[in-house]
Amino acid sequence: MSDKKIKVTLVKSPIGTNQKHRACVRGLGLKRLNQSVVLEDTSAVRGMVFHVNFLVKCEAA
Repeated sequence: MSDKKIKVTLVKSPIGTNQKHRACVRGLGLKRLNQSVVLEDTSAVRGMVFHVNFLVKCEAA
């Protein structure tokens, strides 16, 4: 089990984006602007972050 974590922050509104992009934002656990969540650094999480990289900011936690 990996102990690496990443911090993901929603910096742009998903309103008006593709439905799949909104689903990725919700799947990451983000609901409001400037909300941050700390997630495990897995390939699934990295894929979702990459899919919505224009909406979120990602940094090491």
